[in-house]
Amino acid sequence: MQFRPCIDLHDGKVKQIVGSTLGHQNVDVVENFTSEHEASYFASMFAKSGLTGGHVIMLGPGNEQAALSALHTYPGGLQVGGGITAQNARHYLDAGASHVIVTSYIFHDGILDMERLGRLVEAVGKERLVIDLSCRKREGKWFVVTDKWTKFSDFEVNAASIQMIEQYCDELLIHAVDVEGKRSGMQEELVIDLANWTTIPTTYAGGVRSLEDLRKFEQLGQGKLHVTIGSALDIFGGDLHYNEVVSHCK
Repeated sequence: MQFRPCIDLHDGKVKQIVGSTLGHQNVDVVENFTSEHEASYFASMFAKSGLTGGHVIMLGPGNEQAALSALHTYPGGLQVGGGITAQNARHYLDAGASHVIVTSYIFHDGILDMERLGRLVEAVGKERLVIDLSCRKREGKWFVVTDKWTKFSDFEVNAASIQMIEQYCDELLIHAVDVEGKRSGMQEELVIDLANWTTIPTTYAGGVRSLEDLRKFEQLGQGKLHVTIGSALDIFGGDLHYNEVVSHCK
Protein backbone atom coordinates (compact mmCIF):
# COMPACT_ATOMS: atom_id res chain seq x y z
CA MET A 1 0.00 0.00 0.00
CA GLN A 2 1.28 3.44 -0.97
CA PHE A 3 0.03 6.87 0.05
CA ARG A 4 -0.73 8.79 -3.14
CA PRO A 5 -1.06 12.52 -2.40
CA CYS A 6 -3.30 14.91 -4.31
CA ILE A 7 -3.33 18.52 -5.49
CA ASP A 8 -6.86 19.56 -6.44
CA LEU A 9 -7.05 22.83 -8.37
CA HIS A 10 -10.12 25.04 -8.66
CA ASP A 11 -10.04 28.60 -10.05
CA GLY A 12 -6.24 28.37 -10.06
CA LYS A 13 -5.97 27.66 -6.32
CA VAL A 14 -5.26 24.52 -4.32
CA LYS A 15 -8.53 23.52 -2.68
CA GLN A 16 -10.31 20.60 -1.11
CA ILE A 17 -13.84 20.38 -2.46
CA VAL A 18 -16.74 17.99 -2.00
CA GLY A 19 -16.48 16.83 -5.60
CA SER A 20 -20.09 15.75 -5.90
CA THR A 21 -21.15 19.43 -5.58
CA LEU A 22 -19.24 20.46 -8.70
CA GLY A 23 -21.07 20.82 -11.98
CA HIS A 24 -24.60 20.97 -10.57
CA GLN A 25 -26.72 23.95 -11.48
CA ASN A 26 -28.27 25.81 -8.54
CA VAL A 27 -25.99 23.95 -6.11
CA ASP A 28 -23.24 25.83 -4.28
CA VAL A 29 -19.80 24.25 -4.50
CA VAL A 30 -18.82 23.04 -1.03
CA GLU A 31 -15.21 24.02 -0.32
CA ASN A 32 -13.58 22.36 2.68
CA PHE A 33 -10.30 24.24 2.37
CA THR A 34 -8.49 26.82 0.23
CA SER A 35 -4.71 26.96 0.59
CA GLU A 36 -2.58 30.10 0.73
CA HIS A 37 0.18 28.09 -0.92
CA GLU A 38 0.73 27.53 -4.63
CA ALA A 39 0.50 24.10 -6.24
CA SER A 40 4.29 24.02 -6.57
CA TYR A 41 4.61 24.24 -2.77
CA PHE A 42 2.77 20.95 -2.35
CA ALA A 43 4.64 19.35 -5.25
CA SER A 44 7.90 20.21 -3.51
CA MET A 45 6.57 18.78 -0.23
CA PHE A 46 5.61 15.50 -1.87
CA ALA A 47 8.99 15.29 -3.60
CA LYS A 48 10.85 15.78 -0.31
CA SER A 49 8.71 13.03 1.25
CA GLY A 50 9.62 10.69 -1.60
CA LEU A 51 5.98 10.18 -2.59
CA THR A 52 5.24 9.13 -6.16
CA GLY A 53 2.03 8.51 -8.07
CA GLY A 54 0.19 11.50 -6.61
CA HIS A 55 -2.26 13.31 -8.83
CA VAL A 56 -2.90 16.89 -9.86
CA ILE A 57 -6.54 17.37 -10.83
CA MET A 58 -7.74 20.43 -12.74
CA LEU A 59 -11.34 21.02 -11.67
CA GLY A 60 -12.55 23.18 -14.53
CA PRO A 61 -10.86 25.99 -16.48
CA GLY A 62 -8.22 28.39 -15.20
CA ASN A 63 -5.99 25.74 -13.63
CA GLU A 64 -3.46 24.88 -16.32
CA GLN A 65 -0.66 27.18 -15.18
CA ALA A 66 -0.95 25.97 -11.59
CA ALA A 67 -0.88 22.36 -12.79
CA LEU A 68 2.14 22.96 -14.99
CA SER A 69 4.01 24.63 -12.13
CA ALA A 70 3.48 21.52 -10.00
CA LEU A 71 4.63 19.22 -12.80
CA HIS A 72 7.74 21.35 -13.40
CA THR A 73 8.53 21.30 -9.67
CA TYR A 74 8.34 17.51 -9.39
CA PRO A 75 8.96 16.05 -12.85
CA GLY A 76 8.07 12.39 -13.08
CA GLY A 77 6.48 12.34 -9.64
CA LEU A 78 2.92 13.39 -10.37
CA GLN A 79 0.03 12.35 -12.58
CA VAL A 80 -2.34 14.94 -14.06
CA GLY A 81 -6.03 14.86 -14.90
CA GLY A 82 -8.95 17.12 -15.76
CA GLY A 83 -9.82 17.85 -19.37
CA ILE A 84 -7.28 15.40 -20.79
CA THR A 85 -7.80 14.41 -24.43
CA ALA A 86 -5.82 12.59 -27.10
CA GLN A 87 -4.94 16.02 -28.49
CA ASN A 88 -3.45 17.59 -25.33
CA ALA A 89 -2.20 14.58 -23.34
CA ARG A 90 1.33 14.65 -24.77
CA HIS A 91 1.65 18.30 -23.72
CA TYR A 92 1.32 17.38 -20.05
CA LEU A 93 3.68 14.41 -20.31
CA ASP A 94 6.29 16.68 -21.91
CA ALA A 95 5.75 19.12 -19.03
CA GLY A 96 6.76 16.47 -16.48
CA ALA A 97 3.68 14.35 -15.73
CA SER A 98 4.40 10.66 -15.25
CA HIS A 99 0.89 9.76 -16.45
CA VAL A 100 -2.28 11.42 -17.68
CA ILE A 101 -5.62 10.59 -16.04
CA VAL A 102 -8.79 10.40 -18.10
CA THR A 103 -12.51 9.93 -17.49
CA SER A 104 -14.98 12.10 -19.36
CA TYR A 105 -13.05 12.07 -22.66
CA ILE A 106 -13.51 8.33 -23.01
CA PHE A 107 -16.84 8.09 -21.17
CA HIS A 108 -19.14 10.47 -23.02
CA ASP A 109 -22.81 10.37 -23.89
CA GLY A 110 -23.11 7.74 -21.16
CA ILE A 111 -20.97 5.09 -22.84
CA LEU A 112 -17.34 4.01 -23.08
CA ASP A 113 -16.03 5.28 -26.43
CA MET A 114 -13.50 2.66 -27.53
CA GLU A 115 -12.43 4.77 -30.51
CA ARG A 116 -11.42 7.65 -28.25
CA LEU A 117 -9.71 5.27 -25.86
CA GLY A 118 -7.75 3.82 -28.75
CA ARG A 119 -6.66 7.27 -29.92
CA LEU A 120 -5.49 8.12 -26.41
CA VAL A 121 -3.50 4.91 -26.06
CA GLU A 122 -1.96 5.57 -29.46
CA ALA A 123 -1.06 9.13 -28.45
CA VAL A 124 0.63 8.42 -25.11
CA GLY A 125 1.00 4.66 -24.74
CA LYS A 126 -0.73 2.34 -22.30
CA GLU A 127 2.17 2.74 -19.86
CA ARG A 128 1.47 6.48 -19.41
CA LEU A 129 -2.30 6.26 -18.99
CA VAL A 130 -4.43 6.14 -15.82
CA ILE A 131 -8.16 5.52 -16.24
CA ASP A 132 -10.42 7.07 -13.63
CA LEU A 133 -13.37 4.83 -12.81
CA SER A 134 -14.87 7.05 -10.11
CA CYS A 135 -18.24 5.58 -9.33
CA ARG A 136 -21.48 5.63 -7.42
CA LYS A 137 -23.84 2.84 -6.46
CA ARG A 138 -27.19 2.47 -8.20
CA GLU A 139 -29.56 -0.48 -7.72
CA GLY A 140 -26.85 -2.38 -5.88
CA LYS A 141 -24.19 -1.97 -8.57
CA TRP A 142 -21.25 0.42 -9.10
CA PHE A 143 -21.41 2.69 -12.17
CA VAL A 144 -18.85 5.17 -13.49
CA VAL A 145 -20.04 8.78 -13.21
CA THR A 146 -18.72 11.53 -15.50
CA ASP A 147 -18.95 15.27 -16.21
CA LYS A 148 -17.83 16.35 -12.73
CA TRP A 149 -19.63 13.31 -11.34
CA THR A 150 -23.04 14.60 -12.41
CA LYS A 151 -23.98 11.89 -14.93
CA PHE A 152 -24.23 8.14 -14.64
CA SER A 153 -22.67 6.20 -17.48
CA ASP A 154 -23.80 2.72 -18.45
CA PHE A 155 -20.37 1.34 -17.51
CA GLU A 156 -20.74 -0.98 -14.57
CA VAL A 157 -17.61 -1.44 -12.47
CA ASN A 158 -17.29 -5.17 -11.82
CA ALA A 159 -14.77 -7.98 -12.19
CA ALA A 160 -15.34 -8.38 -15.94
CA SER A 161 -15.20 -4.68 -16.82
CA ILE A 162 -12.09 -4.18 -14.69
CA GLN A 163 -10.39 -7.06 -16.48
CA MET A 164 -11.25 -5.50 -19.83
CA ILE A 165 -10.24 -1.91 -19.05
CA GLU A 166 -6.92 -2.94 -17.47
CA GLN A 167 -5.73 -3.94 -20.95
CA TYR A 168 -5.62 -0.26 -21.94
CA CYS A 169 -3.92 1.46 -19.01
CA ASP A 170 -1.08 1.32 -16.50
CA GLU A 171 -3.13 2.21 -13.40
CA LEU A 172 -6.66 2.85 -12.18
CA LEU A 173 -7.89 5.74 -10.02
CA ILE A 174 -11.24 5.32 -8.31
CA HIS A 175 -13.01 7.94 -6.21
CA ALA A 176 -15.88 6.75 -4.05
CA VAL A 177 -18.02 9.68 -5.12
CA ASP A 178 -20.67 9.53 -2.40
CA VAL A 179 -18.12 9.90 0.42
CA GLU A 180 -15.29 11.82 -1.28
CA GLY A 181 -14.43 15.03 0.56
CA LYS A 182 -16.86 14.38 3.42
CA ARG A 183 -14.49 12.85 6.00
CA SER A 184 -17.24 10.39 6.86
CA GLY A 185 -15.39 7.11 6.44
CA MET A 186 -14.59 5.02 3.39
CA GLN A 187 -16.97 2.94 1.31
CA GLU A 188 -15.79 -0.37 2.67
CA GLU A 189 -17.70 -2.51 0.19
CA LEU A 190 -16.04 -0.74 -2.73
CA VAL A 191 -12.59 -1.19 -1.18
CA ILE A 192 -13.23 -4.93 -0.78
CA ASP A 193 -14.52 -5.22 -4.34
CA LEU A 194 -11.57 -3.38 -5.84
CA ALA A 195 -9.08 -5.54 -3.95
CA ASN A 196 -10.77 -8.63 -5.37
CA TRP A 197 -11.15 -7.33 -8.92
CA THR A 198 -8.00 -5.36 -9.78
CA THR A 199 -4.64 -6.70 -10.93
CA ILE A 200 -2.81 -3.45 -11.78
CA PRO A 201 -1.89 -0.56 -9.44
CA THR A 202 -5.16 0.99 -8.23
CA THR A 203 -5.63 4.07 -6.08
CA TYR A 204 -8.76 4.51 -3.97
CA ALA A 205 -9.93 7.94 -2.80
CA GLY A 206 -12.81 8.80 -0.50
CA GLY A 207 -13.52 9.12 3.19
CA VAL A 208 -10.29 7.95 4.88
CA ARG A 209 -9.98 10.27 7.89
CA SER A 210 -7.74 8.68 10.55
CA LEU A 211 -4.87 6.27 11.12
CA GLU A 212 -7.47 3.78 12.31
CA ASP A 213 -9.27 4.15 8.97
CA LEU A 214 -5.93 3.74 7.21
CA ARG A 215 -5.20 0.49 9.02
CA LYS A 216 -8.70 -0.78 8.23
CA PHE A 217 -8.27 0.23 4.59
CA GLU A 218 -5.03 -1.75 4.38
CA GLN A 219 -6.79 -4.80 5.85
CA LEU A 220 -9.87 -4.58 3.62
CA GLY A 221 -7.74 -3.86 0.57
CA GLN A 222 -5.46 -6.81 1.32
CA GLY A 223 -2.50 -4.43 1.05
CA LYS A 224 -3.04 -4.32 -2.73
CA LEU A 225 -4.65 -0.89 -3.08
CA HIS A 226 -3.04 2.53 -2.83
CA VAL A 227 -4.83 5.35 -1.03
CA THR A 228 -5.40 9.08 -1.48
CA ILE A 229 -6.31 11.28 1.47
CA GLY A 230 -7.31 14.91 0.96
CA SER A 231 -9.59 16.92 3.23
CA ALA A 232 -8.71 14.92 6.36
CA LEU A 233 -5.02 15.92 6.21
CA ASP A 234 -3.71 18.78 8.35
CA ILE A 235 -2.01 20.32 5.29
CA PHE A 236 -5.52 20.74 3.87
CA GLY A 237 -7.25 21.88 7.06
CA GLY A 238 -8.01 18.50 8.61
CA ASP A 239 -6.93 16.73 11.80
CA LEU A 240 -4.86 13.87 10.36
CA HIS A 241 -1.14 14.64 10.37
CA TYR A 242 0.46 14.39 6.94
CA ASN A 243 3.80 13.22 8.39
CA GLU A 244 2.08 10.43 10.33
CA VAL A 245 0.38 9.18 7.17
CA VAL A 246 3.67 9.27 5.25
CA SER A 247 5.46 7.38 8.03
CA HIS A 248 2.67 4.81 8.42
CA CYS A 249 2.54 4.00 4.71
CA LYS A 250 6.31 3.75 4.41
